Amino acid sequence: MRNKVVNKLIVAGVLLVAVGCKSSKTALQDETYKQGKEYIPTAFNAAQSQDTNSIATQNWKAVFSDPNLTQLIDSALSNNQELNITMQEIEIAKSEVRARKGEYLPTGGIQLGAGLDKSGEYTRNGAVESQLHIMEDKKFPEPLGDFMIGAHFQWEVDIWRKLRNSKNAALSRYLGSVDGKNFMVTNIVSEIAENYYELLALDKQLEIVNNFIQIQTDVLEIIKQQKDAAKVTQLASNRFEAQLLKTVNMQYALKQSIVEAENKINFLVGRFPQHVTRSVATLENSLLETYSIGTPEQLLNYRPDIQKAERELIAAKLDVKAAKAAFYPTLGISANVGMQAFNPAVWFNPKSLLYNLIGDLFAPLINRNAIRATYNASKAKQSQALIDYQQTILKAFIEVNNQLSNVQNMTDSYKTKAQEVAILNQSIDISNDLFIAARADYMEVLLTQKEALDAKMELIETILREKEAKIGIYRALGGGWK
Repeated sequence: MRNKVVNKLIVAGVLLVAVGCKSSKTALQDETYKQGKEYIPTAFNAAQSQDTNSIATQNWKAVFSDPNLTQLIDSALSNNQELNITMQEIEIAKSEVRARKGEYLPTGGIQLGAGLDKSGEYTRNGAVESQLHIMEDKKFPEPLGDFMIGAHFQWEVDIWRKLRNSKNAALSRYLGSVDGKNFMVTNIVSEIAENYYELLALDKQLEIVNNFIQIQTDVLEIIKQQKDAAKVTQLASNRFEAQLLKTVNMQYALKQSIVEAENKINFLVGRFPQHVTRSVATLENSLLETYSIGTPEQLLNYRPDIQKAERELIAAKLDVKAAKAAFYPTLGISANVGMQAFNPAVWFNPKSLLYNLIGDLFAPLINRNAIRATYNASKAKQSQALIDYQQTILKAFIEVNNQLSNVQNMTDSYKTKAQEVAILNQSIDISNDLFIAARADYMEVLLTQKEALDAKMELIETILREKEAKIGIYRALGGGWK
């Protein structure tokens, strides 16, 4: 009879859990995704085609083909310290999921106890015990031993899915931490690529400066010869020599920038300062000659930071459900079974068996302020998470729009700047020839050289900005982590 009662209570508990067995997690994901989809425009700009492909789906090794760069990125993905810290945060979040899962599963343990008890003879218990026989022809032992071995089980039946919702919220945050790691990978890949091309650009600028130093040195020799021949004044010689010294001085700033750019890369790779292997010739190689940007809706799936914000919003909604369930009654079931006797020798006697099964239903009725405060706070956090989700989408959308415009403008700027450099290169030779022929004064030569040097340096800056814009569009669309 007693076993039937136990079975019925257990079955009843399982049925109560089954009331909320259907997980609302998928429904929340669909709802949250729909909120994001309705929030964004249908296109990044008015000129966007309806191509649904996106470069975000391409592996970073397909985008960056320079072997020196790919080796640096590979090293960073293994050794970057911030990324490794984030990996530990993922482990922390995973442990939180396990802890929350354990809260709604039954718990059990083994208990072993021993004790002695003696009541005074001139007390009620002592007077009674002196008249008792615990076994046939055996008086009540004095002192009385108490030895017990048994098992204890306890289970809070999750009627309203409070515990399961808390576990699902922790799971969503764990997945969000993985998305956060993916977003960091995207940024690390992009930052290394940007710094690598910046390093190549600085190398190229230093090469240009060195070439101009040689050109200006040759011209200064001609000026000095003409001064000795009284064809030009000391002023002309001084002006050319000052210009040469100014160009030489540019070397030092460029060399310092090169050291700093190398160490930016070394820090991202997680290593101490050292030379970064590279080939300046690869600066001229094309990057993302053609690419597709996909649709704004795809941005919700490809950007890890949007995915993270979405999971945080889902977790916040589950927290609200769990906080609301705290207002409802809770059902707890506990059971004990074991052997207890005054002497371990009779532990396994059937008469030493003890067991109990207890079910309790608790409902908060008075002073529910703490529960209400927790519920209100969870609703405020849900609103906060929704705003953060929308803000993340808005930020991503604007980044894509900015980079699309940047790519186009930098591409056009490169074309005109390249034409300017070609013209000024030709002008250097012309001005030198005219000066030697006494058909142009030294100021025209100086001005032409200065303009040509500035234009070449700006051309390298334009090449770098174009590459950074293309790297930026790849990152803004959510590429780099797959």
